[in-house]
Amino acid sequence: MPDAVLPPGKFRDPVRTAKGERRAAVALSALRTLWFNTGTLCNLTCAHCYIESSPRNDALAYLSAREVAGYLDEVEREGMPVQEIGFTGGEPFMNPEMPEMLADTLARGFRTLVLTNAMRPMMRHQERLEALNAAHPGLLTIRVSLDHHDPALHEQERGPGSFATTMQSMQWLAARGFRVHLAGRAAFGHEPEAAMRAGFARLLTEHGIPVDAGDPVALMLFPEMDPEADVPEITEACWGILNKSPDSVMCASSRMVVRRKGAAGPSVLACTLLAYDAQFELGATLAEASRPVPLNHPHCARFCVLGGAACSR
Repeated sequence: MPDAVLPPGKFRDPVRTAKGERRAAVALSALRTLWFNTGTLCNLTCAHCYIESSPRNDALAYLSAREVAGYLDEVEREGMPVQEIGFTGGEPFMNPEMPEMLADTLARGFRTLVLTNAMRPMMRHQERLEALNAAHPGLLTIRVSLDHHDPALHEQERGPGSFATTMQSMQWLAARGFRVHLAGRAAFGHEPEAAMRAGFARLLTEHGIPVDAGDPVALMLFPEMDPEADVPEITEACWGILNKSPDSVMCASSRMVVRRKGAAGPSVLACTLLAYDAQFELGATLAEASRPVPLNHPHCARFCVLGGAACSR
């Protein structure tokens, strides 16, 4: 299952670019965010899902709560400076052990972020979620995917009826004191960011949902990852040209744990975006996955270095 169409001659060698220049690589400065992909199954089939989640895609199998606990044990045993645990998918709440995983991370005192479409799979766990949020105040953030403030544009991605269902769930979360953040898409008709944030602000005010649409963390607008677009390779010289530090790129401070279908156990990947590219699989443990990551993929340029995006806070 490919992540992107590679431009001719580019992104072939982890050490050198097509022009023979030294490719940029990013060292793990400190593991601060640990992601768990709970599985690629989802209740929706979105038009532009970067990981191709759907009700049938189980290329990444369900992680178990026991497997998640093993990595959390490693973090604590090795004194790793992890500040945040993130859960993504697929739809995380499709995984039947998601509440147990949440309970474990919160009980250990980790700040915890869950990426969800906030539809029926999440709402099946209302009582457990309320109890966990009450027991661990301030630690849990639910980031809801709401592609656009216009229902028609959101449903262009996620299907008929999805907008109203998600808004109802967000109102439920807000009314019960959950910290709610949003994830939108920045590429609809080249709408200026200020106008898009103003539209979200109006929508949220109308529905009584206390999210600051002007805050780039509370409302993250992710750049489009067009797999057909040609992007430059990132060389070592680019850091100076762009006046950008390697430490600002996701793989300098985060890793993601997945379980591939049919695999004997989970593995650790360089980041959340490159789930299917074997060169970004770094090992079975967090210690093994601490080595540098060559930026040998279009997403590294498109999304992280040039797009300036990050999946965490």
